[in-house]
Amino acid sequence: MQHLPYLADTREVADAAELIRAFGEEAGSEAAARADRSRDLGNHVHFCRWRQIERLVVLMSIPRAVGTVH
Repeated sequence: MQHLPYLADTREVADAAELIRAFGEEAGSEAAARADRSRDLGNHVHFCRWRQIERLVVLMSIPRAVGTVH
């Protein structure tokens, strides 16, 4: 995977899981919409956070291990 997410803390994982639970296959689109709203409001910190959560949602939807497995 080309763009692995940067996770600052466990809240990002919890937020990604909540989006998947609430929106199913549309969870990535919802995270992208939240990022866009944050950008439009000039909140670059939340924009970056929601973009990373969007990438995490995609990563969590892949049914196999990604990257190095130890």
